[in-house]
Amino acid sequence: MVGATVGGLLARQRRGELTRLNDQLRQINAALRRQAKIESYAPTLSYAPVGSKIQESDVIVDPQKERLIAYLRSGKNQLRNQAPDKAFPEFKAALDLAQSLSDHVEEKKAARGLGASLQRQGKYKEAIKYHSMVLNISKMTGEDSGVTEAYGAIADCYTELGELEKAGEFYDKYIARLQND
Repeated sequence: MVGATVGGLLARQRRGELTRLNDQLRQINAALRRQAKIESYAPTLSYAPVGSKIQESDVIVDPQKERLIAYLRSGKNQLRNQAPDKAFPEFKAALDLAQSLSDHVEEKKAARGLGASLQRQGKYKEAIKYHSMVLNISKMTGEDSGVTEAYGAIADCYTELGELEKAGEFYDKYIARLQND
């Protein structure tokens, strides 16, 4: 009887510690995301020279690429309008089309959109799959834009799932990349 009481008290104490730690991690994450947004707002923006206007007839337009971009824009707008369930099919169509075109840049954008859509719907395990796809595409192509955000998103998903050990690993990667950038 005494052992059960002590065990119950320790379990409650640990739960309280985990809740407090989880709240602290969320606050840190929110602060880091705000900082990253401020610091990453067009740091390498360069403008085209004024006299170099390209004629419309010189631009080659690929209808598949246009459709892909339209899917991505539509999905992004749905997310902005707080409709992640409507954004999902748009990003999914964009992902399929990007994969068929072997366009890794757009494939990564679509995967990021799918992850965000699922995360906002509370489907964290599925969201992790797509955020991880962003990491895999980056590793495969050697181009690492979006990796920092993917680490943060994966950490957030694991936090929501209560897997704080895994969340901590990804928060560490996220913070390390923020410090290196």
